[in-house]
Amino acid sequence: MLSYLIDFSNFMLRWLHVIAAIAWIGESIYFVMLDNGLKSPKDENCRKKGVFGEMWAVHGGGFYHNQKYATSPEKLPDDLHWSFWKAYTTWLSGFALFIILYMFNPGFYLVNPNSSWEWAANMTGWQANVLALTFLLLGWVVYNEMCKHISPNMERDGLLSIGVAIMMVVVAYLSTQMFSGRAAFLLTGAVMATAMSANVFFWIIPGQRRIVKAMKAGETPNPLDGKRGKQRSVHNTYFTLPVVLLMISNHYSFAYSHAYAWVIMALLIFSGALIRQYFVLMHAGKIRPGYPAAGVLLIMVAFWIGMPANQQANAGAESGTDIADVQAVIEQRCVACHAQSPAQPGFSAPPAGFAYDNLEQILHHKESIQQVVASGYMPLGNMTNMTDEERGLIGEWSE
Repeated sequence: MLSYLIDFSNFMLRWLHVIAAIAWIGESIYFVMLDNGLKSPKDENCRKKGVFGEMWAVHGGGFYHNQKYATSPEKLPDDLHWSFWKAYTTWLSGFALFIILYMFNPGFYLVNPNSSWEWAANMTGWQANVLALTFLLLGWVVYNEMCKHISPNMERDGLLSIGVAIMMVVVAYLSTQMFSGRAAFLLTGAVMATAMSANVFFWIIPGQRRIVKAMKAGETPNPLDGKRGKQRSVHNTYFTLPVVLLMISNHYSFAYSHAYAWVIMALLIFSGALIRQYFVLMHAGKIRPGYPAAGVLLIMVAFWIGMPANQQANAGAESGTDIADVQAVIEQRCVACHAQSPAQPGFSAPPAGFAYDNLEQILHHKESIQQVVASGYMPLGNMTNMTDEERGLIGEWSE
């Protein structure tokens, strides 16, 4: 019953997380599009009122007229729309999912027993939990300090962007050394997602509140509040696609179980940022196909790096590997979790729906089984003590 309750909670939290993320990201993308698509107002009265730009749009059978003020409008309405709860809900629900899925069983999901760093390979569960939380916190602190010191007045944002890009490569490398592959991809995405939510909480919303307060008091707002909010919003825009990709990466072991997983991760992060840049410029009326082309090129490089070696080059049909021997190894080392009714505590259903107490399922997922076993990713943490000989036997399995 406990496993079922955990699974159901996971299910509902994941639903909430996805809904909140769609709402937050959708609104963010919309406002970037709106901001970049504004045209100088043609009406002289609008310009006199301080309207900086406007956009006419049609949607759902209706017409919309959006206006942006460069200075204070004559009067602010009491029902001013604020955008922040979607961001907070996304982060809080995601963090709750991380606690349930990873921190409840850190020895299984966080610890990387194959790490070349001995201390990381030998971490206990509670040490892995503390390290994961520290990793998230330090990620935000380092990013925030870079923003404050490299471009405090938003005059060196280009240099800051390079610094943030280098930081993400370092984060990708460190995460894959300290944590298991799937957790490493998730935590790298979580570092960016934490920065995004923290940008909203610590900088964007407080700055907007100070601007509104000054305007209502008839005072001139601090221009740095607007510039800083814009800077952090731009960062959030370029984080968006990489974060979404990393959050769905746990379904694809070829990426996070590879020896150069951190390189694959970095390439995919940069590809997402490049593709996002294309759409940002497109909304401003600038078509730059070089950006998505470069993004696709990076994806293809990641694909090439992640491509599995031919494990059967020297095996062939004459290897003599019997399916009965393979099934015996899977029964002993894998079926505790991957069964219709798992015996392993914490599982109420087979992970990813793969139940290997059925020969048909084993044959159907042959290539996937060989891949994750050869990489050492499965069994997780090698908790069932699969030997190198058994891994070799599965690798030589041809039919």
